[in-house]
Amino acid sequence: MGLGQLASRALFRSTRLASSKPQLLLRRAIVSTPDLHNSGAAAAEAQPEPDLPKRNPVAGARVHFPNPDDVIEVFVDGYPVKIPKGMTVLQACEIAGVDIPRFCYHSRLSIAGNCRMCLVEVEKSPKPVASCAMPALPGKGWSFMKMVGFGMKIKTDTPLAKKAREGVMEFLLMNHPLDCPICDQGGECDLQDQSMAFGSDRGRFTEVKRSVVDKNLGPLVKTVMTRCIQCTRCVRFATEVAGVQDLGMLGRGSGEEIGTYVEKLMTSELSGNVIDICPVGALTSKPFAFKARNWELKGTESIDVTDAVGSNIRIDSRGPEVMRIVPRLNEDINEEWISDKTRFFYDGLKRQRLNDPMIRGADGRFKTVSWRDALAVVAEVIHQVKPEEIVGVAGKLSDAESMMALKDFLNTMGSNNIWCEGNGPNPNADLRSGYIMNTSINGLEKADVFLLVEAAMVNARIRKTVRATSAKVGYVGPPADFNYDHEHLGTGPETLTELSEGRHPFYSALSNAKNPAIIVGAGIFGRNDKDAIFSVVEKIAKNINAVRPDWNGLNVLLLNAAQAAALDLGLVPQSEKSIENAKFLYLMGADDENLDKLPNDAFVVYQGHHGDRGVYRANVILPASAFSEKEGTYANTEGCAQTTVPAVPTVGDARDDWKIIRALSEVAGVRLPYDSLSAIRSRISTVAPNLLNADEREAAAFSTSSLRPEVKEKMDNSAPFGTAVENFYMTDSITRASKIMAQCSASLSKK
Repeated sequence: MGLGQLASRALFRSTRLASSKPQLLLRRAIVSTPDLHNSGAAAAEAQPEPDLPKRNPVAGARVHFPNPDDVIEVFVDGYPVKIPKGMTVLQACEIAGVDIPRFCYHSRLSIAGNCRMCLVEVEKSPKPVASCAMPALPGKGWSFMKMVGFGMKIKTDTPLAKKAREGVMEFLLMNHPLDCPICDQGGECDLQDQSMAFGSDRGRFTEVKRSVVDKNLGPLVKTVMTRCIQCTRCVRFATEVAGVQDLGMLGRGSGEEIGTYVEKLMTSELSGNVIDICPVGALTSKPFAFKARNWELKGTESIDVTDAVGSNIRIDSRGPEVMRIVPRLNEDINEEWISDKTRFFYDGLKRQRLNDPMIRGADGRFKTVSWRDALAVVAEVIHQVKPEEIVGVAGKLSDAESMMALKDFLNTMGSNNIWCEGNGPNPNADLRSGYIMNTSINGLEKADVFLLVEAAMVNARIRKTVRATSAKVGYVGPPADFNYDHEHLGTGPETLTELSEGRHPFYSALSNAKNPAIIVGAGIFGRNDKDAIFSVVEKIAKNINAVRPDWNGLNVLLLNAAQAAALDLGLVPQSEKSIENAKFLYLMGADDENLDKLPNDAFVVYQGHHGDRGVYRANVILPASAFSEKEGTYANTEGCAQTTVPAVPTVGDARDDWKIIRALSEVAGVRLPYDSLSAIRSRISTVAPNLLNADEREAAAFSTSSLRPEVKEKMDNSAPFGTAVENFYMTDSITRASKIMAQCSASLSKK
């Protein structure tokens, strides 16, 4: 659409709105006596309501009125809008269905008001005002000898506002390089879109454009700082959300530029989000540079499985290859931020993949075989061992359907020794409240005091709460670099004992809190005294009244995507020494299980998508699909079930995990009673029906503090808490195969 058509459409719209306004004409009329007594009704009839078409808010914006007395009414282009006090003019325009151009404004960052692109005309204001920084105000006036409310009158499409935006755009483009054909932001650039819609058709500046030296922010973010328009979104994100003082504004006037105060890398694990919030091509993805244009990509909505948060993502692919991963909005889980590991691990999906079934020969080398031969060998061996010697381990990336199939298959073979990586040798899966985040991730914002026990994740949400409410944070565990104010209480279990007995100074803050939150890291699951630790933590929660009908502040923060679903499905081993007595070991994507005590004559089957650690000990390899190639159900750390969707085709001759186990059961003569995804989900509904409520969180019905039996064992005070995640960037088979994650890990170790 040309600029002339845009201008004519805006002119037609303003003319139509002006013609639809009621014309209040003062006329002298002779009225009868009844009409004089009913002057109020006559006045109401004389001032009819304007008949304006209903508008839809921009991007589904919603209004919440916590206090009905704080409602004010403003008029946007003659359209009345009711909003709560404290809203800005820009937010009022969005509620009215008018999209105001902006560069510096972002709904999750503080207001800067320095791009001036959001200028609008306000009645009785001598000049255009910046709508992002101007609060919407109520007004008073007289009508028919009675005081009524006349709210602020905002005009967004007048010639004055149009000319002001054109002037601002002309200044922004004065020093902007004309390199759109080689800019990775092309096609999804706010500057492109808004200069077409609101800019002029020519510029008057002929001076030489300035240039700025590019900054080195690390292996993830590419900088072309000559394109920067100084909106300061990246500076505010780094300071307010990421919690690092890495970026800032340097210089004055024409020499003003954004950079690091000293030459250093951007150290935050959320640094990749500056790529999304940058409105121009100054900050782009370094691994994605010059790879594809956005209109060439197919977007598939899915979820992240590299940790237990379950961040919502969109997988952009071209043909059989995943090109990039970007965040998806979900207010309850990740808002609109994702970690650098989630955003950049995708190149590991095409490296070190297992394509075909393989069997280890007598010479120790693997040879490629058909599916029929591989399954026949596994079925023959599994019938030659005793049922109690059959062991199955589900990997940290396993979906609920595959774990259900593996459990049913091994149970049919007479074995109940099956568990999931990360849950420890003897997990307690009796009550859901004992292994999920009962407060919910979004509910952490209601807490006023935190007690973290070896839990160093979900920092972005806790930092947001600390900034908004000045909540206190106490931490028990090894020294950690948090990006918010906290008090390091101790490193071992003896600190928990002091808190449970009320002898620690931080206990007063916990006991006086209205909504205290205790977060226990899943690294505790690997300790021998985990039951004693959980017992002491539950005693603390009971003493500070953290578990009530209206608030459950006792939380467990899981590490892996498969942990919650595995415990929901009852993947609990019958014996704690299963590995030591195993003769047949089935590893379903399990690469981090300690196999040092596994007998040398044990037969190992590895079913997975990457040639990682589990392959070295395997006798048979069965290639499986990765999460981006199949449909599967995952439950995150708060117990919310979410599903992945296939974005790219499978690699080689790989198959879905549950289909492999289903085929193996038929070859072994114990055929499982489901042949489709819907059938296996029907089976899941009989075990854990909460896993079928997609995108819904089902809270735990009972609390562990009142139902858990008394624990007689004592805590091992001589063993301090360890670090749950040694290397944040390389935690599973996909991230360990990623070249980008290897670069991040190397940069991290240099800091």
